[in-house]
Amino acid sequence: MSQFGNLYSQYYDLLYSDKDYEGEVDYVIKLIKENSNNVETLLDMGCGTGVHAEIFCDKGYKVHGIDLSEDMLKTAETRRKGKEEKLTFTYSNIQDLNLNKKFDVVVSLFHVMSYQNSNNELIKAFDVAKDHLEEGGIFIFDFWYGPAVLTDLPVTRVKRLVGEKMKVTRLAEPVIHSYSNIVDVNFDVFIENLDSKEIFEKKELHKMRYFFDTELELICEQVGFDIQQKYEWMSGEKPNLNSWNVVWVLKK
Repeated sequence: MSQFGNLYSQYYDLLYSDKDYEGEVDYVIKLIKENSNNVETLLDMGCGTGVHAEIFCDKGYKVHGIDLSEDMLKTAETRRKGKEEKLTFTYSNIQDLNLNKKFDVVVSLFHVMSYQNSNNELIKAFDVAKDHLEEGGIFIFDFWYGPAVLTDLPVTRVKRLVGEKMKVTRLAEPVIHSYSNIVDVNFDVFIENLDSKEIFEKKELHKMRYFFDTELELICEQVGFDIQQKYEWMSGEKPNLNSWNVVWVLKK
C-alpha cells in the first residue's frame, strides 16, 4: 500500500493537470490587491500537493501550506528546492492548527471549506483562519454554492487520463442529501502502473457541503469577519444559479 500511496499523489497531479493553477493564483492575487496593501505572507489551508503555494511563492509571497494528507505533503516538499526560506509546509488538521504566527492573507482553495461538513467544523475553520491573520488581514476561500448545486444537480461522471507512469480511470457517483446540504461523491479509482502493469483500485467518499449566503453571513458575524466581496469563481460576476463555484473575500 505504500507503493499505492506514492502513486496516489502522482495520480492527484495527473487528475488536475488541466487545471489552470497559474490563472487561479493570478485571480486570487487580483482579489488580494483589491482588498489589502503591502501583503507579504500567506497561509494556504488545505494546500494539497502545493501547486498553488509554489506559484504564490514564485510571485513574491512568503508561503506556508498545511494539509491533512502526508502523501500530498511529500510531493509538496519537492517544490521547496531553492525556495526553502520562502516556502514551507506542515501536516495539520485545519481545526487543530496553531502555528503561533500571523499572516497577511489566508487562502483556502479548491473547495476545502466545503469539506467542513458540520457547523462546528466550519466555525472552527473560520476561527483558525482569523487567529492566523494580522489585524486587517484577509481570508479568501471558494466553495460549492447551494443555489447552483440545487439548480444543476450533480450527475455521474467518468474521467480517464494517461500519464508517463500511470493510466487512471475515475468514476464519480453523487448522492445528494438535501436536508443536510451535503453531496456524497463516491469515487471508484483504478490506477494502472504502466511499468509493472499492476492495477490498484481505491474507493473514496468525498462529503461536500454546499453553502448559502445567509448561513455564511451568520458565521462571519459570529466569528468577526467583515464580508468584502462575493464573486463567481474566476470571474467578476455576482454569484448566480449557474455558479457552482463561488469565492468570498473576508477581512479581520
